[in-house]
This record gives sequence, structure tokens and C-alpha cells, in this order.
Amino acid sequence: MNFAKQSLFLTGGKTGILLIHGLGGAPAELKVVATGLQSEGFTVSCCQLAGHCGTAEDLITTSWHDWAASVETALTELRTECDTVLVGGLSLGAILALHAAAKYPDKISGLLLYAPTLWYDGFSVPWYAFLLKWVINTPFGQRYRFEEREPYGVKDERIRKLIVRAMGLGKSAEAGLSSTPSQSLKEMWDLVAVVKPELPSIKTPALIVHAREDDISDLSNTIYLQRKLGGLVDTLVLDDSYHIVTIDKQRSLVVDRSAAFTRWIERLANPAVHKRISLVRQRAAMHGVPSV
Repeated sequence: MNFAKQSLFLTGGKTGILLIHGLGGAPAELKVVATGLQSEGFTVSCCQLAGHCGTAEDLITTSWHDWAASVETALTELRTECDTVLVGGLSLGAILALHAAAKYPDKISGLLLYAPTLWYDGFSVPWYAFLLKWVINTPFGQRYRFEEREPYGVKDERIRKLIVRAMGLGKSAEAGLSSTPSQSLKEMWDLVAVVKPELPSIKTPALIVHAREDDISDLSNTIYLQRKLGGLVDTLVLDDSYHIVTIDKQRSLVVDRSAAFTRWIERLANPAVHKRISLVRQRAAMHGVPSV
């Protein structure tokens, strides 16, 4: 498989943020948040998961272990540039971020979890979807594909039209796949089965952003994580977005809250540095010098 490299790497300061896209998605779904966080002074990497940005057939050839390996490679690269690193992601990307935090607690200082998806139970998911787990290994189950449908994870009608158009043209690097193969869904379920027992051991502070009206994964996913994670959990519930919170109507709020959380992680990770910065600002204020 030969894919055009769709990963993004936006250089900023010594605090880095690794963002992971969703199942069948692409780094493009994180670009708005990535550029917003770079403008706040952070270095941001959006990795491309193995098998993505191609066809559904390409995706089938990869497993969740391959996706996790993509995350590990990107994490290693980002840590060579940054002193403090947070890892986050959208939907499946959030679950991969949790797995990375469980595996590398000493390398990851914070988590940014956008619409984390442990199970599909949003308002646009067919009621019979749960049956797929029972027939996944049958000929019918292996042929099944989870078709994207209205509202395509986006409440903003202008952006939704752009996504539908790109999907219709087969531009998976821009809008993701129009359908997800059942084999890839099974790989996601296998990953979730691994991550659930890991949750209590994850002490890494986490910010969860979830839409109250999520068409793909209900808010119950976030409530579950709040109860099971072993560390501090900050939560932002959006009231005017659907699943893809990183590009939907309240995307600027996602950026602002993520930046504020990242600054807090910086203070936790480097208290001496921030104490010196605070003293410098105080002295500058005393002499009437504008703070930077």
C-alpha cells in the first residue's frame, strides 16, 4: 500500500500535542484544532493511522495493533521535539490515546479526548447495529459495511455539505471513508476490550469534550470514562455540535478549552519554570511593562 502522507506537524513551543483521527477518518478532521493550538504556542502533530486515507480495502488489511504502532511512532517523533507531551484524539483516536497513556504513563502528561467512542449508540446509529457483533464472523457479517448517514457527525450544514461532496468523490483523505468495513469495526471492538480494564490504571489527567447530541456515540461513553478513569477528569459538554466536535459549530470552544487545559498541564509538569515566568510578569507589571 502506498498512501500520500497526510500527517500534519505544526511547530510551536516545547509543549507538544499528538492528535489521532477516528476510524476511517483522516488527519484533516483535526486540522482546525491543530492550527488553533499551534496559534496558542504549542507544537502539534496529527498522525495518519496505518491503512487510512486510502480505500476500505486498504483499511481491512490493518489491525488495531497497526494503528497503535502508528501512534507510538508519532509519539516518539514528537518527544524528540518537546519536553512535555499530551496525546488526544477523536472517537477511536481518543481510545488509542487512552491505550497509549496506559502503556506509556511516564511519556504522556495529559489527555485530550474528543467524543470518545467505546460503543456506537448515537441517535443516527440503527437500533439493530448491536446484532453485528453476533454475526461478524459469518459471510454476511464480513460483507457488512457501516454506512455513513445523515447528519454525518456534523451539525454545521455548510461543513456537512462539504463532507458529503468529498465522500461522494472518494476523497477519503479529506472526509474519511463513506463506509466502514465490519472487519475494521471488529478491530476497534477488540481494542476497546483491551482498554476497558486499563482505565483504572490511567492516572494521567484528561479533558473530555463530548456533544450532548452526539449522533455516533452517546454521552454515556463519557460518563463511563468519568467513572472508570483513575485520574482527574475535566469534562466539557457541548450543546450545539454533533460527533465531530473538532470541526463542528463549537470548534473554537474546543480549541480554547484544550489550550487552557494544556497550559494547566504545563504548570503541573514544569512548576519551577512557570514560577519564574510568573515572577517576571509580576515585576514587569510593577514597572508598567506590558506582560507577554
